[in-house]
Amino acid sequence: MASGVTTNKTGPKDGRKVFRKLGTCSRTLFFMLNREFGHLKDLEERASDALAGGIMQKGHQCGMLWGASLAVGAEAHRKCKNENEAIYVAVKATQKIMASFSKREHTINCRDITHCDFSSKLSMAKYFFSGRFLHCFNLAQQWAPEAVQSAVEGLSNDNHPPKACISCATEVAKKMGVSHEETIMVAGFAGGLGLSGAACGALGAAIWLKSLKWCREVPKKTSMSNPYSKKTLDAFYKAFETKVLCSKLTGTTFKTMQDHTNYIQNGGCNALIEILAETQPIKPLQ
Repeated sequence: MASGVTTNKTGPKDGRKVFRKLGTCSRTLFFMLNREFGHLKDLEERASDALAGGIMQKGHQCGMLWGASLAVGAEAHRKCKNENEAIYVAVKATQKIMASFSKREHTINCRDITHCDFSSKLSMAKYFFSGRFLHCFNLAQQWAPEAVQSAVEGLSNDNHPPKACISCATEVAKKMGVSHEETIMVAGFAGGLGLSGAACGALGAAIWLKSLKWCREVPKKTSMSNPYSKKTLDAFYKAFETKVLCSKLTGTTFKTMQDHTNYIQNGGCNALIEILAETQPIKPLQ
């Protein structure tokens, strides 16, 4: 696959400005990468507000990573010859982005970066009044060029996917009956975002897709705490309690895309996928 991506050699330099305008970290990076690729997606970008703060402000993987992964998923859909390659490329590019981010921040998690529990008004007040929020603005400014470069490298034509590539996030999307483009956009969420074993990628996909549905019905407003995504998150918690990390849910960490594919093919996460897609009644864990 030839990436066909033309980018500014030095990368975007307006991260702080974009963040101030758009309001969330996830939307900021989604927008900035889409702009570099030449394909803005306003509705989809607004829907990514729900992933800000580490999935509906729960402190998991930084929203910038979720937003960037959606952007490379969209580019993989445009550029790849088939679904198998597109899934592989989306995961590979997400891994490149996450490695770049982790090298800069020494973590991928929102709470480690912000030192904030967004469910606590006191903690939020400290986040803003201490000026800690400026770190997030500066991070968007400084990391965006690296994110673009990492994305381009991950989308390169040096790809040799396994015969079959399956993403848990894409499987959820298919069950939800969304477009083929949307199923590939979330592909990089596989295995806890780039096979990292962190917070469930299938959950992130369902949250974003429900947010997208809400955005189509409700114009302009931020989707950060939209009721559709909240319902999905509540259903997940009811079924799986505090088990949010992919590594905890599956009992393993996937080293390769083949490992992840084999796990899903053998029925791993079937119940979770069905619950998130709302095709199976919710039953709490025994």
